[in-house]
Amino acid sequence: MNNSCFKSKYDIVIIGGGLSGLGSALTLAPKSKDILVLEQHNLLGGVASSFVRDGIEYETALHEMMSIGSEEEPLSVGKFLKNAGIDIKFIRVPEAYRLVTDDIDIVVHAGENGNYEIPSREIAEYCCKGDEKSIDDLYNKILAFFKLCKSIYDAIGENDDSKFKKMSNYMNLIGTAGYSSYDVLKSFGLPEKAIDILSAYWMYLGNVTTDLPFSVFAILMADYFGYGSHIPSYTSHELSLKMAEKAIEKGVQIECNQRVDKILVENSKVKGVRLSDGTEIACDYVISGAYPNKVYTSMIEPREEIKPNMIKFVNAREMGCTCFSVIMLLDKDYHELGITNYATFYSPNGMNMEKILHEAKNDVPWNYLTIVCNNIANPNASPEGTCMLSITNLPFPEAFKDLTPENYEEMKKKHALHFIELESKRLGVNLLDHIQEITILTPVSISHFVGAWNGGIYGFRHSMDDHVVARIDMKKKEQYISGLYFNGAHQSSGDGIATVINTGRSVAVEVLLDLVQKRRAARKNGN
Repeated sequence: MNNSCFKSKYDIVIIGGGLSGLGSALTLAPKSKDILVLEQHNLLGGVASSFVRDGIEYETALHEMMSIGSEEEPLSVGKFLKNAGIDIKFIRVPEAYRLVTDDIDIVVHAGENGNYEIPSREIAEYCCKGDEKSIDDLYNKILAFFKLCKSIYDAIGENDDSKFKKMSNYMNLIGTAGYSSYDVLKSFGLPEKAIDILSAYWMYLGNVTTDLPFSVFAILMADYFGYGSHIPSYTSHELSLKMAEKAIEKGVQIECNQRVDKILVENSKVKGVRLSDGTEIACDYVISGAYPNKVYTSMIEPREEIKPNMIKFVNAREMGCTCFSVIMLLDKDYHELGITNYATFYSPNGMNMEKILHEAKNDVPWNYLTIVCNNIANPNASPEGTCMLSITNLPFPEAFKDLTPENYEEMKKKHALHFIELESKRLGVNLLDHIQEITILTPVSISHFVGAWNGGIYGFRHSMDDHVVARIDMKKKEQYISGLYFNGAHQSSGDGIATVINTGRSVAVEVLLDLVQKRRAARKNGN
């Protein structure tokens, strides 16, 4: 069967119109006009999307994003969007976060343009309670820790201004690559309370700090605490749509409601794709937003091209977090409800990470919550006199192993009610009395709308046995099919709005290098 909207052949087919796929398309567009993006959903953006109820637009996923920076010192994503001609007004989130546990209640603010003095001072003053000598000592230790994080960030990022600086940063990256985040935190002589405060983001990275590679942790810490986080003024879907519009303007063909069922392979080399309606499209390269788990087990055709090392690859990787989120429109202004912070990490039973991780892997009450009130950063997030509030936990797919169609609704209501009751107790307000609209986002929702493997949004779990440095080193050896590349959360760096955009860009550069080399070879051979 042939679909008349397609050419017979493209240089590159990108599976998935999420931010990573759009990042790839924008990077590739200046060098190749034969680029096709195929999105199975009727909307672009993947999880970076929104939905409308009664004329009000709700953010589906984004709490905040990194790598934007300021006008004076834009970071990687900020530079990329500006250079691509994508004009978006970003709003800086007012604080890094508030952390509330059984014995901690602190608001930590980020610095600006790579300055870490503010968060270092706030954490030191909180932990030392008026003892000036101890405050100064702890401040210097925390500041030194942040500066190490910044050197790792610069070794991988785009903010260096001298070769000497790059070399010293690279040595720090290599020197800490074999250590866990907790090992490095502890090496600075920090008290446990300070370590707990600095570790609040750990669940976003999908592992406890004792098994979380420092290189991954350092990049996040350097970015969030040195430059602050941002949100688009019109939800994450604004970012998706403007990236798509610019890609189309640059000659990229984007088609929605087009599911790729098969990647066609011959002699371990990409030949094309087949859509769900039977349409076959020839291409030289495929960049897949679908997880390798899906691609290597059911999308490669013929099946004889599926080799044992592909199956070993997916079996060796452990899935990272998925998402369970309760999104509410409340009928009062946030001031009236006692909500004071944009982002709050709430762990009423303390920062016992092993216990929290155990909870996240089982269908039990989840007690490590991220609470976000959009209106505190963006007063126009909802109509006057109301506010948006989301309560989120990041469980692992195995927590849903006993889920069935029959108990799905019960599971949703159980966890959502637990979240609302916990937050109501913290605020001293019964939120159930103020819900005007409510939506519950589960891994099933993510699987249904985005097609992510097991509802995963955080790619493969980072651990001391499987982390970004090792993944980059193994990338060439793990390319089992010539012309097949992967982008998205399951790539080397993991998830995050900014991270997947950067992943899409870096994968596109790999494809371009290969494409240029092949074109040169063809010209040399007179083809």
